[in-house]
Amino acid sequence: MAEIPKIKKVKINYYLGGGMALLFAQHGIRVSLNDPSEENMNRVLENAKKDDGNGNGNGNGNGDGDGVLLLQDRLSKHSNYTDLCKSLDSPKAPKVFVFSLPHGTVGDSVVQGLQPYLNKGDLIIDASNEHWQNTQRRQGKLVAQGVYYIGMGVSGGYQAARRGPSMCPGGEERALDIVLPLLRQVAAKDSKGNACVGRCGMGGSGHYVKMVHNGIEHGMMSAQAEAWQIMSLGLGMGYDEIGEVFEQWNAEGEMLNAYQKGTFLIEIGSQICKQRNNKGEHVLSIVEDKVVQDIDGTEGTGVWSSEEAIRLHVPAPTLSDAHYVRIASAFRKDRKKIKETFGGDFPHTSWSSTTTEQKQLLEDLRRAVYCAFLSAFVQGISIIDQANRENKWEIDFAAVIQIWRNGCIIKSDHIADILSSIFTKQHSGGADRDLLHHPVIAKELKENFPSLREIVAQSVKTNAIIPSLSASLEWLKYSTGTALPTQFYEAQLDFFGKHMFDVKGEETGQPVSGKHHFEWRPA
Repeated sequence: MAEIPKIKKVKINYYLGGGMALLFAQHGIRVSLNDPSEENMNRVLENAKKDDGNGNGNGNGNGDGDGVLLLQDRLSKHSNYTDLCKSLDSPKAPKVFVFSLPHGTVGDSVVQGLQPYLNKGDLIIDASNEHWQNTQRRQGKLVAQGVYYIGMGVSGGYQAARRGPSMCPGGEERALDIVLPLLRQVAAKDSKGNACVGRCGMGGSGHYVKMVHNGIEHGMMSAQAEAWQIMSLGLGMGYDEIGEVFEQWNAEGEMLNAYQKGTFLIEIGSQICKQRNNKGEHVLSIVEDKVVQDIDGTEGTGVWSSEEAIRLHVPAPTLSDAHYVRIASAFRKDRKKIKETFGGDFPHTSWSSTTTEQKQLLEDLRRAVYCAFLSAFVQGISIIDQANRENKWEIDFAAVIQIWRNGCIIKSDHIADILSSIFTKQHSGGADRDLLHHPVIAKELKENFPSLREIVAQSVKTNAIIPSLSASLEWLKYSTGTALPTQFYEAQLDFFGKHMFDVKGEETGQPVSGKHHFEWRPA
């Protein structure tokens, strides 16, 4: 096998907020900045000076005779592609470009601008939330030039971009061989010190897995938000009190936080509930109830996840119902008009309970949220599995779970432990990745089903808004059921559409048309 070149220099685009540039520099890599705005690049350099002043630069040389350098000494800014690419020239290493851009045509423009300067063996790492089909189209465009294009999902937000994110690269094996040593240096580490980055798979798999990661994230966030509102409006608990509950949830049970283990969203939920501004107000109390990222075009992954679930015929209601409420929330003006038209809303009424009953309700609520979290993972992995089979990406599911161990929004160690135990035992061939077929998953969901059912029942009585919790309950019911109301539905289809049906006892069990028709009414 040819020697794997060592990456010593990278080009970073500012759209990562500058955090990734500082992260690479901190690990001894020379970073060339490029951005249409010089002000943006100057801001990165100023932040480097601040980090040096605060002792955050580690002073490592890059192994190229540089010795000890400050962060600011490893960063340079370049206003055009000619100067930028000259700064990356090295006789023993490829040019490496890393960018995170708005999804869509912006990435095409950047690739087109760079193409005249690219040589065989150069690499582009697209760390955007890009659509996987755009990634594969660009890979195909550059392959004739001998240039590698890696679609890499990056999770953890702007804070993680600075201290070490979870990263999910997908592309040609040779390209991944080249970049993984660098990425392992800068990636988040789990509680055992293992890097949360790995070989996801071929083609656009890296961006696809990150897309579904975000769909899972939306389902989890909605379930937790629903629980927060039940505690606030249903049980009449104050923000600090709810923060204490979240803290307790993250200290024991399925969402515990011990030895860096835990659930990231539960962890930050505690802080969100307790955080006050300089006026002494709870910051959460002044936050409006609208999420607009799906509407304003800054976030496409939630839309794509739901589209993919439908296209691939994968029931994923925990994810998709979370997306629907996000969409409704964005149109606050319309909601106010509808409320006026209706002469009011359907107010969330109090959950009357004694202290003892409230303690049990909180335990049921914890279990319900965990059940929805696990449901979101199961549904998301089903989407990935179907796409993997269709595209022949050879996704390493054990590597994906390791990538999600830390540094990402859906970090949930108990769930990761369960999934890891399943995928590390499987081979990449015809493994059964329908997680509902695995006894350990069935046991977890079945044990928490009664609590989920109780919370949904109480919520229906009191008008609590619970899209993801209720969707998770219904999904479990119809996924395990063999006497669905679709029996009647099938008869309707045959009545007016002559769509045919299976006769009980003769069914194949497969999603194929039946062989029977009944003439319900003469034509």
